[in-house]
Amino acid sequence: MQFDFTELPPADRYRLLTNFVGPRPIALVSTRSPEGQNNAAPMSFFNVFAHEPPIVIIGFSARPDGSEKDTTANIRRTEQFCVNMVDMALADQMILCGVNFAADVDELDFAGLTTAPCTQIDAPRVANTPCAMECRVERIIDYPGRAIVLGEVVQMHIRDDCLDPAGRYVNPAMYQPIARLHADNYIVSDRQFELKKPVGLAAREVAWNPRDTVEPR
Repeated sequence: MQFDFTELPPADRYRLLTNFVGPRPIALVSTRSPEGQNNAAPMSFFNVFAHEPPIVIIGFSARPDGSEKDTTANIRRTEQFCVNMVDMALADQMILCGVNFAADVDELDFAGLTTAPCTQIDAPRVANTPCAMECRVERIIDYPGRAIVLGEVVQMHIRDDCLDPAGRYVNPAMYQPIARLHADNYIVSDRQFELKKPVGLAAREVAWNPRDTVEPR
């Protein structure tokens, strides 16, 4: 089957893209308005974009009536936000935060999530999330009915049991994030496996130095 995206209605483009680009990690984005009102919303148009500088990217849509959602408005006004990663222990509470409440509702409180203060930004973070990333806005790219936010990570909070004893790599037995597939379908990363490039092909990689102690990945 063929689909011409230049002719396809937006709803059909959304359906096809989200059906086949997945799983997409969930960013439970927490913000605080200039007036001190807390807000949280889950976003699945999210990923890490770069490590130098450390950039995450999130796509925010407008409400059906075209107005801007509270999370987007807070990010514009404060230029900061926190990304809380979600595992199965937080899944039900994450969904509650996705309800389109009025601006004066604290989704974190409504969902029964315990919060903790951030270190470098004025926003709450979820206390028991596996990982929380404090971000400052690097730039915002606006489209009709949508904003793409690039945020620079300035602080990361990682739950102790989610890292190996050396504090270098994630502990896959403990950190099993959930991700969105399509519609209301999600997946949990409880079945992980390794795939490595054949050692014999290392010498064929461009700019590979055989004296390197760490083989390129």
